[in-house]
Amino acid sequence: MRLLLDTCTFLWLIGGEPLSAAAAAAIRIPSNEVILSAVSVWEIAVKYRAGKLRLPEPPDRLIPARRRTRGIASLGFDEESALQVLRLPLLHRDPFDRMLISQAIAHGLAIVTPDPAITQYPVRVIW
Repeated sequence: MRLLLDTCTFLWLIGGEPLSAAAAAAIRIPSNEVILSAVSVWEIAVKYRAGKLRLPEPPDRLIPARRRTRGIASLGFDEESALQVLRLPLLHRDPFDRMLISQAIAHGLAIVTPDPAITQYPVRVIW
């Protein structure tokens, strides 16, 4: 299974915060591919730059290093995902989450997230 980490899930994972039992188990399965979207990287950078997110080091050093350490793949935001946004009902207003939902639909990914609003979309949610 291919698992797309929500931004908060990635931050909790690298920060040692507890995840749900189901999320932690899914991430630990060696055959599952764990993925971080460029959308989440963008969200982290924007919030860090605005002073809304404190990190132990700047995102340009932290994110690539922690991704490599944990074996997390990177996923760019492509045209197919961008156009998928047009087909989403306006159930969730957060633009970053809407982009992640679009990527999950376009690429057949499950999203690892505690956000209940995402469950309203036709995407598999693990939490």
